[in-house]
Amino acid sequence: MQPIRANILCRGLGQVEGDPVVTAVVTDNRAAGPGSLFVCIRGARADGHDYAAKAVQAGACAVVAQHPVHGVPSGRCVLVQNPLDAMIRMGANYRAGFSPVLVGVTGSVGKTTTKEFCYAVFSAFGKTLKTEGNQNNEIGMPNTLFRLDGTTRYAVVEMGMQGLGEIEKLTLAARPCGAIITCIGQSHLEQLGTRENILKAKMEICAGLPDGAPLIVNADNDLLSHAQVPARLRRVSFGIEADADVRAKGISTGPNGTDFTILDKQRGEFAAYIPAMGVHNVYDALSSWALAVSLGLDARKAAQALAHYKTTGHRQNIVQFRGLTMLEDCYNASPDSMRAALHTLQAYPVKGRRIAVLGDMFELGSAQRSAHEQVGRQAAEAGVDLLITVGDAMRHAHACAEALGVSAVHCENRQEALEKLLCTCRTGDAVLLKASHGMQFEKILSAFYAQYEGRQQP
Repeated sequence: MQPIRANILCRGLGQVEGDPVVTAVVTDNRAAGPGSLFVCIRGARADGHDYAAKAVQAGACAVVAQHPVHGVPSGRCVLVQNPLDAMIRMGANYRAGFSPVLVGVTGSVGKTTTKEFCYAVFSAFGKTLKTEGNQNNEIGMPNTLFRLDGTTRYAVVEMGMQGLGEIEKLTLAARPCGAIITCIGQSHLEQLGTRENILKAKMEICAGLPDGAPLIVNADNDLLSHAQVPARLRRVSFGIEADADVRAKGISTGPNGTDFTILDKQRGEFAAYIPAMGVHNVYDALSSWALAVSLGLDARKAAQALAHYKTTGHRQNIVQFRGLTMLEDCYNASPDSMRAALHTLQAYPVKGRRIAVLGDMFELGSAQRSAHEQVGRQAAEAGVDLLITVGDAMRHAHACAEALGVSAVHCENRQEALEKLLCTCRTGDAVLLKASHGMQFEKILSAFYAQYEGRQQP
């Protein structure tokens, strides 16, 4: 964060006595120090107001809070109704001091992957900032903006939500020059009830776009293909099946990645390669390229830059480990991403068996049972040789898959799944692990790597 006067940062919120210089905005008192501004956030387990005095003792020059706090001088305490909204407002105030080409990414599935493809592309043209990890909410998005400085040429900001109105707040603060909506799926059905409401929430990203800005939408998605884009924006469609503005054709997947040709109605054809498998990754790469060229970047150079994409965390990583192929995709899961992961497993060339270890998908509301049953059917269609399921909801997937002739085992917990995997895997097998983040499948992975000896099983 570049130094900024507290009263500029807090414009519209309140005044800080003495107008000190702020060099960091923090929500954890352990990160507080001289020049920091501490924001009191109430969480499920802790209330930041209880730690504000400690932040001041550590050197914080100001505090944003909902009420006066003992140990914090009144002149250094900015009182607000909602500290999360205050974070967004401060992010907007800080962002106003810079003029990068900033782009926004949202959608039900593929946000983070698309963000990483955008980062790969824009980085080929200059210094690029991106959202780190899954920092796409009321705290994470402003924290991304606080990392802008005078040398930032491009910025890629991921925007997530839990309900209506949230993305509008984020996009009005970030003020993107263009945006991508990856797809409208079933994530957040529990909160929003219908996919139409999810579409409405994602379309809020239009609120922060200037007139003439490109909005990149998935023409193969049933809802986005007919979504009403404001006339003041440039609708640019991408897809594989539909007659989109930008299409991918000639898709060829190998063990190390995917080759395809980008067909742009205006610009012609461009060869592309991505170090990732699966058609879902082609969609994400295609949208990133479409956004870049719609903002005036060189089409051929942008296509070549897709090859520099890198996965993050346990998302779609393909790891060769002691004769096994491990498809690490356990950071999160939804019906759409689960289907894509099973397609990737199906397409991967293997000498042994295809094994899928699948855990519960969350936030599906009334669609929970049907969505998990569909996973069982998809496992059968993907030719999975062994399905290992974990979680109450995945019982439905297990039952469906087993009824369709798939060899399937349901486990009560992660430890049981780990033990089954350890005694089952043989050299040449490909193993997919996927579940919602709350299932903590990364613990299965780490324990498996530590305990598996690569021995042939009887």
